[in-house]
Amino acid sequence: MYKGIGASAGIGIGKVVVIKEQELNYTKTTIEDTEAEKKRLSDAIEVFIEKTTQMVEAMKVTAGEQESEILEGHILMIQDPAITEQIEAKIDGEKINAEAAVEEACDFFAQIFSMAEDELTQQRASDLGDIKTRLIKILLGIEDVDISAVPAGTVLVAEDLTPSMTAGINPDNVEGVLTEIGGKTSHSAIICRSMEIPAVLSIENITSIVQDGDEVVLDGATGEAYVKPEASIVEEYKEKKAKFLEEKAALAKFVGKPSQTADGHVVELVANIGGPDEAAGVLEKDGEGVGLFRTEFLFMESNDVPSEESQFEAYKKVAETLEGKPVIIRTLDIGGDKALPYLGLPTEENPFLGFRAVRFCLQRPEIYKPQLRALLRASAFGKIRIMVPLVTCVDELRAVKALIEEIKGELDAEGIAYDKDIEVGVMMETAAASLIADILAKEADFFSIGTNDLTGYTMAADRGNPDVAYLYSAYNPAVLRSIKNIIGAANKEGIMAGMCGEAASDPLLVPVLLAFGLNEFSVSATAILATRKVMSLWTMDECKALADEVMQLETEKEVKELLQERARS
Repeated sequence: MYKGIGASAGIGIGKVVVIKEQELNYTKTTIEDTEAEKKRLSDAIEVFIEKTTQMVEAMKVTAGEQESEILEGHILMIQDPAITEQIEAKIDGEKINAEAAVEEACDFFAQIFSMAEDELTQQRASDLGDIKTRLIKILLGIEDVDISAVPAGTVLVAEDLTPSMTAGINPDNVEGVLTEIGGKTSHSAIICRSMEIPAVLSIENITSIVQDGDEVVLDGATGEAYVKPEASIVEEYKEKKAKFLEEKAALAKFVGKPSQTADGHVVELVANIGGPDEAAGVLEKDGEGVGLFRTEFLFMESNDVPSEESQFEAYKKVAETLEGKPVIIRTLDIGGDKALPYLGLPTEENPFLGFRAVRFCLQRPEIYKPQLRALLRASAFGKIRIMVPLVTCVDELRAVKALIEEIKGELDAEGIAYDKDIEVGVMMETAAASLIADILAKEADFFSIGTNDLTGYTMAADRGNPDVAYLYSAYNPAVLRSIKNIIGAANKEGIMAGMCGEAASDPLLVPVLLAFGLNEFSVSATAILATRKVMSLWTMDECKALADEVMQLETEKEVKELLQERARS
């Protein structure tokens, strides 16, 4: 058995087809006629755009409108002056051939994206890798890999399944996908989920382990894959596949239903998104709004601080797409861990405890103020709420609110419309915020608990460090007490208590969070129906009885075991 990352749920049983990219063999050469070389580049970009436009149309049919926007993003990236000018500058300045200039320029920007903290921004590096490969192929006259004609019952195996490859997939013929790289937020994972193709990513050397025609069984939920499995394994997974399909049909019954407990206690069930292109998917998955819109992508995709106007258009697009449903937009959450040269951030030994998020923004009003202006202007087009990250003292929240009031005065003077009652809330993600939740609740319009960082900061544990990974768990009594305290403070002041971390969609924790008084659950769009189903299996009295038991326990292990024992499905 081989273990990877379960990225798209479902059971796949089929025969392997290994997809191997042709090597890009070219020599970096010195050229004399730079104008002719730039013409080669320009022609190649035109072909790239033409081919990608065709792929977009194909993907709209196989994967959907939202997923096709991934490839539309590739067109926008190759048209970005920051990238094209860098390529041309290398041709002019270094007198190198277009292939080498494309590779060096794309690698430069990819490195910037890859150093980001969040996986969604890191994915831009993979996008640039796909763009680079395809553009160099066009320059060399090499055709793209065509996987549209694979036979029925195929399990695709590749180093990586790029968006341009997936555009040609016939989902009726593909039983599953195995790759050597990628994660749950990679575009290959997103597209596989939209096509409902089981996928396991990041299996080391899988392209060398399997051969064309090998039988493979994979579980896209657990991340397990079997190569040349015994007959008993195949039969076991055929039964699992049948059960999975039954459960999937059962979830469809929750489309259009309220998010409520068995006795009618209603909460909001919304989604987390990383960019405006993901907003449509929230409605497609029956979400009731957006509980976390990360704005860092605008800054990570730009070669300079994005203008107020470009930010306004992005926020307006999300507000309009959600058609009046609430949208919580988090202001810039960036620090020294993200390599953005134009921000002039200091290098820090521990950037997660340093000059970042609201701390950075309040000291850089020339960056923060345009973002807040853009958010206020966009609020005229939908129900936008502003969320401030990494607040650790009430002074920070008061300073942000004062700046917003100042901007409101400016907009009034300019005759620009905005929501005069726009809500300003706090992302509760530090131990300090938890301890003064009662104070913050008097000043904030809402709370949203970021359990990923709250767990890390509370337990003093880096989730990426395997030596302390055992501490990084929302089942820890310390984390649960923090969560309960935050929700209790919000409930007492009558403000919304939401959650946008991974714990919000954990089926074991959902009844406990309901008992604590959580009003809003913000989850990945694909987890909306499953979370709604879990809520429907409990009454509030049952939730409270379970939570009372949980809060008497002393260790993470005891909590997890009790919740697993009482789990309902």
